[in-house]
Amino acid sequence: MSSTAMSSPVRHGLDFSEALLQPRPVAHESDRVRCYTARAINRAIDIETDRSITRHAALSDQRISERIGQLDQEWDIERVLEVNAGALGLAGVLLAHQVDRKWLILPGVVMFFLIQHATQGWCPPLPALRRLGVRTRSEIDREKYTLMSLLDAGGISP
Repeated sequence: MSSTAMSSPVRHGLDFSEALLQPRPVAHESDRVRCYTARAINRAIDIETDRSITRHAALSDQRISERIGQLDQEWDIERVLEVNAGALGLAGVLLAHQVDRKWLILPGVVMFFLIQHATQGWCPPLPALRRLGVRTRSEIDREKYTLMSLLDAGGISP
């Protein structure tokens, strides 16, 4: 990471650059998506999250509060997978009804992928979505709660 991206961020008298430099916890059962994501992709997502924290830490409390609101609305990987599975499943049923019954294979495959993701934490669309930067809830929350701690340190709540 460049020295400019990690230039000792200080806010409300607190230097949180040490927190950004700490290694991420080893992915546990509760964060299976990170376990099945390539290290380079996890690292890129972590770096982008750190950059966002650093960038927003220099802004006003109002802007930090706005960012926290955006993070509350950000879709995590689970939600993206569920919506895509639902859309593909519905498309397969509609195509089977309108075009050819063979399209029923699509919802079957999609449901298999959902079961695979629920039981193993991995499914075929996962690597592509992670490469696009779709984060897990814990990755989103890390940014959110770091920013909230900056507001709390200043005596202001989001």
